[in-house]
Amino acid sequence: MPDRHQSRNTRLVIDRLSQRTVSEIVRLERTRNYLQPGDVGAALRLWKDYVHRTERELWRDDELGHVDWYCCGNPFRARILLDGAMQAMSQRGARELRKIVEMLDEALGPSVPATDRHGHRTS
Repeated sequence: MPDRHQSRNTRLVIDRLSQRTVSEIVRLERTRNYLQPGDVGAALRLWKDYVHRTERELWRDDELGHVDWYCCGNPFRARILLDGAMQAMSQRGARELRKIVEMLDEALGPSVPATDRHGHRTS
């Protein structure tokens, strides 16, 4: 998903998150073996890019599949990663991140498509 060659000195910046929450995310990415530095920010960008696509593009992806996800990241897996990060964070940090994620979910429409743990649609 994110660039694995990212420098350890790269500073995570996510709009509307406090420095305290950003620090918590950085610490989470360093201490969890399933996360790499920058994974949460990359997942948020991928989900944001997906939900802001036109309805026609979303329909085409749903009907025909989206082969670019193999190279560029699956937005549904990114959304699952965000859920996992929010569960692992403190209540305060999770609340800040959840506010951003829920705004993106609302931009997608009435309901976010259900996915399994691999990011495949279940409905």
